[in-house]
Amino acid sequence: MPETKNKILYGIEKCYVALLTETEEGITYGTPFPVKGARGLNMDPQGELTKIFADNIVYFKANSNQGYEGDLVLLITPEEFLTQILGQTKDTNGAVFENADDKIARFALMFEGKGDEKARRWVFYDCTATRPSRENNTLEESVEAGEDTMTITMSPRTSDKMVKAYIEPSEENQDVYDTFFTKVYEKNAVAGV
Repeated sequence: MPETKNKILYGIEKCYVALLTETEEGITYGTPFPVKGARGLNMDPQGELTKIFADNIVYFKANSNQGYEGDLVLLITPEEFLTQILGQTKDTNGAVFENADDKIARFALMFEGKGDEKARRWVFYDCTATRPSRENNTLEESVEAGEDTMTITMSPRTSDKMVKAYIEPSEENQDVYDTFFTKVYEKNAVAGV
């Protein structure tokens, strides 16, 4: 029986972030933590196709893949994202402080998008984020939720130029698919390892 494939993709849920650390030994990731309240993510490819002409034809093509850039829209940016990724600090009273010298960290971004047949799980390996812009509106006859919007740059990973991966569930990979959000997925991963 042929395997079913998605014809459409939609939605975003189960958004996770894992802190990226790069040392001389390589790149490692922290344990992914949830970023709840995702409302949307758009991704525009970065880079360009360069054509070299010779002999009155396109003689050579070079593709410059610089990853993606887009906006992640959240109902509210979680405190863990503000402190672990955007470098903000929390005092003993629970107040969160933004400082002009905050150091922004790199991270992996993981999420699930629905499909008509199967839910696809994605990972972008080397991301950075801007501080979120915030929208607050006055209360009128009905409640309209404000949103945080931050620009996410999804670059090729410095160690191996990997940009992203996705996986759809199958009989062969169900264990790996089920544990996808427990750690950052790497090529040919085995569940529990």
